[in-house]
Amino acid sequence: MTTTEGLGERTMSEAVTDEQIQQLAATARPYSVAQLRWAPDRHQEGADAIEFEHQRRMVSLRAEGVIAVLCPVLSDTVAGIAVLTLSADEAGELMAADPCVQAGMMTVEVLPCLGFPGDTIPA
Repeated sequence: MTTTEGLGERTMSEAVTDEQIQQLAATARPYSVAQLRWAPDRHQEGADAIEFEHQRRMVSLRAEGVIAVLCPVLSDTVAGIAVLTLSADEAGELMAADPCVQAGMMTVEVLPCLGFPGDTIPA
């Protein structure tokens, strides 16, 4: 896709064929998406230390390959989104043990999804 006169206006640089769609769909693999949202108890006593441990854990899970994509969100309501290489049940258990979730600073919702191996965030 190429951008024309603004971020809202995009045109396709080439037509995508039915065959291309089918080939891509055949590569889809199961993943999970976790959305962490800030909870009312976000600013409790000791919150900075708890959040730092949350960050250490998330970066460690990323380094281990459990988190394929880690996206902290700059928002007062959403804390972050992560794509995990686990089933939704496994990801739910893992995220429920997060220090910020355990402390009531964040809530988590985990959804099963499909992704395409090799997709990346541009450098």
